[in-house]
Amino acid sequence: MIDRSPAAAGVERLGDGAFGYVQPDGSWFINNCGFLDAGGHTVLIDTCSTERRTRALLETVAAATGPVTTLVNTHHHGDHTNGNYLVEGATIVGQRKTREVMLAEGIQHYEGIFPGNDWGHLELRAPEVVFEDRLTVYAGETRVELIHPGHAAHTTNDVLAWLPEQRVLYSGDLVFNGGSPFALMGSVAGWRAALDVIRELEPAVILPGHGPACGPEVVDTVDAYLGFVQDTASRGKAAGRSPLELAKETDLGAFAEMSEQERLAGNLHRAYAELDGAEWGAPIDLVAAITDMIAYNGAPIRCFS
Repeated sequence: MIDRSPAAAGVERLGDGAFGYVQPDGSWFINNCGFLDAGGHTVLIDTCSTERRTRALLETVAAATGPVTTLVNTHHHGDHTNGNYLVEGATIVGQRKTREVMLAEGIQHYEGIFPGNDWGHLELRAPEVVFEDRLTVYAGETRVELIHPGHAAHTTNDVLAWLPEQRVLYSGDLVFNGGSPFALMGSVAGWRAALDVIRELEPAVILPGHGPACGPEVVDTVDAYLGFVQDTASRGKAAGRSPLELAKETDLGAFAEMSEQERLAGNLHRAYAELDGAEWGAPIDLVAAITDMIAYNGAPIRCFS
């Protein structure tokens, strides 16, 4: 049995003073974070979904480097931002839309979707420093380039944290390693375009938002899955299938080993909208899509947060 408790998280050195905080198994709401040793203080990349997980993260970081003075959010999703309020005294940096979406939506507990989770006590804290496309942050002598791809991808507000001298990339959820990519709140086509931004950087090491640290080859796997979603959607829409009908009858083939397979139904909702001419990241009926994901799964979606 996989140990998914906060105690199972481990620290992995990715480069000089650059670390990953990796939580197995990277499924729903079990994310990775990063931290950079800035010489007596720390730049942290993302927090966790629950109070308990974030407290464990902060204890680990404090013991390894020092207090957090800067926190970067890679996008607005709660598994990367719910614990922001616990990083007392730190300045939070994020893309402009990250702040806007967090303030508009607040903390979400997903009752009926992910039942029975112990979120703990959560308070909303959105980024205080925002940027549009690029911003440079320094962790001591380490230069960190924060890059928004310029359009919707996994969400409308994804941020890459790139260490050019070390060729280390904290990708947020623009890269999943082992789990099915999830484009419902962003864009399938836009995500594929964002992967070209990653390719141009030529990273040597990537810490994905979920799953083990990896090399750049995983970018091609994510791209192949998203291409599969587009091809499947084109075929199903032409045949008059609903996203749920299509998801149920689709053979995942090479992607059958990816976890969270119910995301296919949600991804098809987004791909259908784009086939109908929707702009990347345009609002769609999220309730209908999530309802279809639950129906595809045949039960509430598994979550071990």
